Amino acid sequence: MRNVMSFIQLIVFILPFALSASPNWMYLGIIGIPPPLQQQQASPGSEIEDPEIVQARAVCSALPGLALKQVDVCMKHPNAIYSVSDGAKKAIEQCQLQFRHERWNCSVMENEQSVFGPTLDKGSKETAFIYAITSAGVVYSITNACSSGKLTECSCDSMQHGQTTPEGWKWGGCSDNLRFGLQFSRKFVDGSEPIRPHNFKTTKQKRIWSNRLKMNLHNNEVGRQIVMSLMKMHCRCHGVSGSCELKTCWKFMPSFNEIGNELKQKYGKAILINHVMNDSQKKNSTIHKKREPRALKRLNRRMLIESKELVHIQKSPNYCKQDFENGVLGTEGRKCNITSTGPDSCNKLCCGRGYITKVVKEEEHCNCKFVWCCYVKCDKCYKNIEQKSCK
Repeated sequence: MRNVMSFIQLIVFILPFALSASPNWMYLGIIGIPPPLQQQQASPGSEIEDPEIVQARAVCSALPGLALKQVDVCMKHPNAIYSVSDGAKKAIEQCQLQFRHERWNCSVMENEQSVFGPTLDKGSKETAFIYAITSAGVVYSITNACSSGKLTECSCDSMQHGQTTPEGWKWGGCSDNLRFGLQFSRKFVDGSEPIRPHNFKTTKQKRIWSNRLKMNLHNNEVGRQIVMSLMKMHCRCHGVSGSCELKTCWKFMPSFNEIGNELKQKYGKAILINHVMNDSQKKNSTIHKKREPRALKRLNRRMLIESKELVHIQKSPNYCKQDFENGVLGTEGRKCNITSTGPDSCNKLCCGRGYITKVVKEEEHCNCKFVWCCYVKCDKCYKNIEQKSCK
């Protein structure tokens, strides 16, 4: 119990360093969760509860940023909080990997309990990607925990085990239990959305809140559907002399890098919901003043429901110049590639401001020789390398 109190005290100590943006569950990916407590000896006549569950429940009730629905899910599935933390960490790392060469490089604020700071307050396509990748991260880690036996409430998916398909092969092995991972993600990740307030001063405020809620839930689901669509099948043949008279197959998840790659492509095609009218619609808007807004609302709603793409309701800010108030770090000082034509090129990354060239010494192994027996001996060599960084 002493270790539980120590962890709660750690959380309370971190609280004063939080900035203005609201804390959220993604913070688990930054701070992680300490190893489970050591099993204590029970006193006569008493029972000792699983220390891992004791600690998880302490986290559920003490961690800032969990909404009421999330606390409820966490308390019902206390062991799952370790996988949630792992999923959030995977998502943050994958986001930074995918955007490492972009003007917005998915930088996190480690003293900021909202993790991404004011970026999450915007309805931009960067926010859409964050919601999708973190939702996918929870599905991924929970599903892995089920398959590896780390969670008592689920195991691998054996619902189709032994069934024969029209193609002549049988379901076998231990398929990843994606069903439980999807259900848990919907309850926990979607549960982070705030309860609808009743003190809207204007209809516009109500509409903005409603649109943002729909955007978040939609992008959460896009992340989950990506995991499901990328599921793979592995088969094993059985028969005499390697023949494939009988084949058993099972499904498993892709690597998280594949999920990140797919979501990065969707980021490039993200739909700005508030700008779906084409030029012809805009020209005719003066003719149908009363009917156009309703038609546009219906079109927006239909696009949001039917679309399998990421959606956003605001344009992205200018990531070129530093703007801490809006969570923009700018690109000054970022390393760029003078020979690249991609987003990491000095022209694009530096936003036309130019770059600074600096010569640095880099150590490398050279003159390597095999020495009997049995290792390789190398000299240390140094070479001068030109580094370009944005002004």
